Amino acid sequence: MKEREIIERLLKIEEILKRREKYDFLSRYNTGEKIHAKQMAFHTCLKRNRWVFGGNRCGKTECGAVEAVWLARGIHPYRKNRENVFGWVVSVSYEVQRDVAQNKILHYLDPEWIEDLVMAKGSKDSPATGIIDTIVVRNVFGGLSKIGFKSAEQGREKFQGASLDFVWFDEEPPKDIYDECRMRVLDKKGEIFGTMTPLSGRTWVYDEIYLNKFNNPEVWYEQMEWADNPFLDREEVELLSSGMDDEILQSRRYGRFNGDGGLVYPEFDENVHVIDPMPIPVEWQDTISIDPGLRNPLSAHFYCADYDGNIYVVAEHYEKERDIDYHAERIKEIADRLGWHRDSRGNIEALIDSAAGQRTLASSKSVAEMFFERGIAVNCRVDKDMFSGISAVKSVLKKRPPALFIFRTCKEMIREIKGYSWGSCDLPIKKDDHAMDELRYYVMHRKKTYEPPKKEESALEKNFRRLVAQAKRR
Repeated sequence: MKEREIIERLLKIEEILKRREKYDFLSRYNTGEKIHAKQMAFHTCLKRNRWVFGGNRCGKTECGAVEAVWLARGIHPYRKNRENVFGWVVSVSYEVQRDVAQNKILHYLDPEWIEDLVMAKGSKDSPATGIIDTIVVRNVFGGLSKIGFKSAEQGREKFQGASLDFVWFDEEPPKDIYDECRMRVLDKKGEIFGTMTPLSGRTWVYDEIYLNKFNNPEVWYEQMEWADNPFLDREEVELLSSGMDDEILQSRRYGRFNGDGGLVYPEFDENVHVIDPMPIPVEWQDTISIDPGLRNPLSAHFYCADYDGNIYVVAEHYEKERDIDYHAERIKEIADRLGWHRDSRGNIEALIDSAAGQRTLASSKSVAEMFFERGIAVNCRVDKDMFSGISAVKSVLKKRPPALFIFRTCKEMIREIKGYSWGSCDLPIKKDDHAMDELRYYVMHRKKTYEPPKKEESALEKNFRRLVAQAKRR
């Protein structure tokens, strides 16, 4: 090979590398020294209805844009890839589309990957300043994928008809548009993902996604805050935080849903306090705690505690409009499945609301007596002081390492603790609080009965204590 040809090839390689450095932002996403762990949790999750609730500038929009480009290009590192992918990017308005989602998509799309641009407004020569309708993307399998852009301002009717592989909601959509988009991905078993800052309070997203009130197994979410973004300057974060009141900070920084009075347990973190079920030693079994109900749900949870005083909520029974015969049988079935310990008479021991010990005109027996007749020996002597109980629960939630773990199968307790909120007169709202009541009963009971194991004194410590005592006598 002639020297001139070698030089030309080297120059061409250099040109390719310079171009890649200029345009290929996708290959550098989360690959350097700083890794955004929560962005990667979003990408690696295999659920088909995934959401990121995050504060401003926490990196949530990057997730959606990269996910959409990966899917369109057929290069998603954690999913089965397809050719000829068709997806929508849904923004709250065309202006927000242009400035946010569209801008991010163009940032991660190398111009060489774009086969065509269909503009709704503006020129193909300057797509970033106009409103894009569709980007046709070259897929690595040889096909052509389409990323379409939609605005919630168009109304539900404009979201009908298409069959889609994915929908990305950049910020919260109206409920009717969300429902329509779910129909669009049905036949292809496609996926929905959303990235949003919850500035509108407790809307349908709070109930259907955050609380997952329908227990949809495909629903998943991650919460991001400024501290999770390794690319933000820490001093700037603290400076900006100091100039915000708490209510704004909860949504703008932490991506939390705010109600009228705020959450009772903002310390609860589903990523920390919720764990997959695991084998529990029989020695850790402690007791059951019950908040009774007939028309309202009866909430009963099985509590264990290890030798360090850490609490584990390992099973639940939670149903409404059932009688005591039914509840007692379900509790005993769970106890048998767990191999739960019994007292010397073969009864299952439990804590219960003190009101269960009272007889009424409608019945000659109390709820406690009826449970006892059915093999569940309930203890009505529980501490019902609201503020002491809430403080006690807060203290175990705040501990690091954690001191309270809830098995993922206890779905109703997880749902309640996430939505348990303050109302008027500095009292929690009396709604969906049945598991929260019996959690307080147990934590207060445990606080009064648990004594940390005494550490055996070493010979050195004994000698030191003896010398100190001698010095004091002189």
